[in-house]
Amino acid sequence: MTTPAPESGRPIVLRGGIVVTMDERRTVHEGADVLVVEGEIAAIGPALAVPDGTFEIDAAGGIVMPGMIDSHRHMWQTAMRAYGSDWTLTQYFVWYYLEHGTAFRPQDYAAGNALSALDAIESGITTTVDWSHGLQSVEHAEAAIDALVSSPGRYVIGFGNIFGGPWEWTADPAYRRVFESARADSRLAGVQLAFDVTGDPAFPEQKAFEVARELDVRVTTHAGVWGATNDDGVRLMHEHGFMEPGTVYVHAATLSEDSYQRIAATGGIVSLSTESEQSCGQGYPPSHALRAHDIPVSLSVDTSAWFSADLFSAMRTTLGADRSWEHLTAHEHGDTVTHSHLRAQHVVEWATRGGARAIGRERELGSLEVGKLGDVVLLKNDHSPTMFPVLNPYGHIAMQASRGDVHTVLVGGDVKKFDGRLVGVDLPAMRSRLEDTVEHLRSTLGDDVWQAGMNPDIPETKVLDNPYMYTEYRDSSTRGAFQTQAPGGGAGRPTD
Repeated sequence: MTTPAPESGRPIVLRGGIVVTMDERRTVHEGADVLVVEGEIAAIGPALAVPDGTFEIDAAGGIVMPGMIDSHRHMWQTAMRAYGSDWTLTQYFVWYYLEHGTAFRPQDYAAGNALSALDAIESGITTTVDWSHGLQSVEHAEAAIDALVSSPGRYVIGFGNIFGGPWEWTADPAYRRVFESARADSRLAGVQLAFDVTGDPAFPEQKAFEVARELDVRVTTHAGVWGATNDDGVRLMHEHGFMEPGTVYVHAATLSEDSYQRIAATGGIVSLSTESEQSCGQGYPPSHALRAHDIPVSLSVDTSAWFSADLFSAMRTTLGADRSWEHLTAHEHGDTVTHSHLRAQHVVEWATRGGARAIGRERELGSLEVGKLGDVVLLKNDHSPTMFPVLNPYGHIAMQASRGDVHTVLVGGDVKKFDGRLVGVDLPAMRSRLEDTVEHLRSTLGDDVWQAGMNPDIPETKVLDNPYMYTEYRDSSTRGAFQTQAPGGGAGRPTD
C-alpha cells in the first residue's frame, strides 16, 4: 500500500540519501539527511534530530539534489507536444509566427501552460521561465499568469509577443498594467521581458529595453540564431548600454568572438537548449565557446512541440554535443582528446545553480544549503535496475537517471510528487482541456493543413554511387536473368 503524501506545511526529512548539495564547494554527503521546516532547509547531515511530527522519507540508495531550474521554455506550445518533431527552424517560424500561431485562444494558452507545469514538476524541475512569446492580447497574458499561479512549482513569466514589435506592445498601457500586476504578484517567482533584437540599425528595440529598465526587470532574448538574430543585435545592445548584468541570451549559437566577449564582459548569462540547437539550425550548441569565455550557463527545454520536456535530456545532450565538438576539432588537426573538459558535474550545476543565476534567485534556489528554500528532489527507483549502483552521483544524474526515477519533489517544503506520482493533480481533467485545445486547432486549420504541418516534405536524397557495390536487378527482357554491376561501375555479363 502506498503511503499518502504529507499535508502542506508539515516538516519533512529525507533520510540516508546521497546528498548532492551543489553548494560553493560542491559538497556531496554519503548517507545524509535533509530536513525541511517551514519551507526552508533547516539542516543537512547524518542522523539528524527532527521536530515531533516530521514526515520521514526513506532516501537510502537514492540521490537528493536541488530542484532543477529551466531558464527558457515556451510553455504555451506544450498543447502541440511532438507535433513539430520533424520541423526545421524555418518551418517552426512559418507555422507559429506567420500562419497559425494566432489561432491559439487564451484558454488554449492556459491549457498549454498548465500541462507544461506538470511536465516540469514530474521531471524534477521546480522553477521554470515561461518564455511567453505568444501573448497577442491582454487576455492571453492574464490566462498565462492564471495557469502558472494555479500550478505546482515556481514560475517566472517572460512577457513577449511575436506578432508585434517589442517597442509596440511594451508601450501599450493595458500590457503595462499586466506587467506591473505580475511584478507585484508574490505567487510568481519573477518577471522578465522576452523579445529579440533583429540587428536593424535603427535599433527600434531600444524602447522595450527602456521599459525593462524602468520596471527593473531582466531581458531574455534569443541571440545568435542563424538567419534571425546575429552579432549586429549584440553590438547594438552593447553600444546603447543595454547589455546589463543578468541579461539572458538564449542559444547564442552563431555569434562571433567579439559578441562572446561583450556578453562575458557585461555579466550576461546564456541559456543553452542543446536538443533544440542540434535539431533546428540555430547553430552548433556553443557550450565549448561559453567555456572558453567563462560565460555563465543555464539549461533549458525550449519547446515540447519538438523536444523532451526534462533537463535530464538537456544535460545528456549537452555533454554529448560538447564532447563531439572537442573530438571532431581535435581530429581535424590529427590530434586525439584524452581528457574531456566538460564533466557531468558541470551540466548538473548548469541545471541547478546556473538556472538560479539566470533568474536572479541564486541566494534562495539552486543548491541545498541551510536557509535556502526547500526545493528538493529525490531520485530513487527501487523498481529499476538503472538506479543502482550509484558510484558517481553527478554521472548518475546526467547520464543514467530520467523522469521516471524522480521519486519525490518538494517546492518550498510542500510535496508535489511523491513515490513517483504527482500529488493533488486531476490528470483526466487536464486531458479533457488539452483535447478541447487540440480539437479547436485542428478544426480551425482543417485536416489537410493539420496533416501537412505535422508531416513536412522530405527533401530528395541522392544515394552516392558506390564503386564497391554489386547491385542486381531483374531484366524482364531476358526472362528473369539478373544483371550485375562490377566494381568501377561497369556492367557484368548476364548470368543464368
